[in-house]
Amino acid sequence: MTVESPPRTVEALRDAWYAQDTEVEARPFWAETWRRFRGNWVGVVSLAVLTLLVGSAVLAPLLTSQDPLLGQPLDRLKGLFSPGHPLGTDEMGRDMLARLLYGGRMSLVAGFLPTLVATVVGTLIGTWAGFVQGAVGTVLMRLMDMLYAFPAILLAIAVSAALGPGLTNAIVAVTIVFIPPVARVAEQATRSVVVQEYMEAARLSGAGRFKLLRTQLLPNVMNDIVVYASGLVGVAMVIAASLSFLGLASQPPTPEWGYMLEGLRGSIYLAPVLVVLPGIFIFVTSVAFNTFSDALREAMNTRLN
Repeated sequence: MTVESPPRTVEALRDAWYAQDTEVEARPFWAETWRRFRGNWVGVVSLAVLTLLVGSAVLAPLLTSQDPLLGQPLDRLKGLFSPGHPLGTDEMGRDMLARLLYGGRMSLVAGFLPTLVATVVGTLIGTWAGFVQGAVGTVLMRLMDMLYAFPAILLAIAVSAALGPGLTNAIVAVTIVFIPPVARVAEQATRSVVVQEYMEAARLSGAGRFKLLRTQLLPNVMNDIVVYASGLVGVAMVIAASLSFLGLASQPPTPEWGYMLEGLRGSIYLAPVLVVLPGIFIFVTSVAFNTFSDALREAMNTRLN
């Protein structure tokens, strides 16, 4: 014979909400996350690589005295470790080291900026749709699904071609591509949170809709969104580099890793090592962001520890 537990009263739910809120504040979540992250050597290595790449891009003027835009036609396609050009020169005689360092700025901006904007917009759309649900939530998510149905690279090419060539338009295109998946992640996370007892306790305690969103919902869904967004940075860089390779993003003579690949492709048989250098930087950065995202997901998932 089973004994049914008595229904929880409003006072009990309110007490549970306050107890849960106090427990969350007392727990050093980020300190514990950092401790678990440090135990993952792959994550530590990826973080070190990303720090090195970002630092070298920011400190490019201190790391090289060469002008990335100044070419010397007589010095074109010099090999590695040439005098004055440690990584050689490109098809226009421009220093490859300088162009890779300064090009990292454009590539990192093309990765970070659309991811940041898409995360903010997608989070607002997804959390609102998952919170209000009903007809409003359905319409919002169906609009997101319409965009999500297109392959990312094809949608980015279509938007970028419609807006015209240029890095700014390419960033807008990548942002539009990333909003639907972020909104989907935010909506799913929101739906799993709104049914929790502490949300009901907060409602019964008199918290308004926007206070619920600010104090209870967003703090509990941001972990999933941050982890997902961290993995999008590398994807954004690859898409932006692809658009530059097609002539839809960075324009000459601006150094950018994708555009550098396009400019050097005609010299692949004359200087194959120089041609692959921008591709190596794109590959390493993308892999570093992906492994960092995986390590961060494991560190933030307390159920695995």
